[in-house]
Amino acid sequence: MVRAIRGAIQVEGNDRNAILSGVTELVTEVMGRNNLTTDDVISVIFTATPDLTAEFPALAARKLGFHDVPLICASEIEVPGALPHVVRLMAHVDVDRPRDEIQHVYLRGAVALRVDIAQ
Repeated sequence: MVRAIRGAIQVEGNDRNAILSGVTELVTEVMGRNNLTTDDVISVIFTATPDLTAEFPALAARKLGFHDVPLICASEIEVPGALPHVVRLMAHVDVDRPRDEIQHVYLRGAVALRVDIAQ
């Protein structure tokens, strides 16, 4: 069964190391909270707010072992007043769990994006 997992993290700023460490934290949390391995992951879409250009978020996933998983990065639309310095992900996974058992992960300031589902 295919499920989608959402997540986001607010990083310190437009700095390569800040982006890589933030995305590493986010991906690690998504994988851990949902008891996943890379074999369970079909694909991951990463987006970054337009103020984050120092590195591709997908590089952090590659460094975590997502070698055979299709990854793509895109830019979020620029909305006035939107939360800055945010990387989002949507992971498509193959799991035998109902939708209500999927844990979406919002970290740091990104908790404000989805207080209804952030854990």
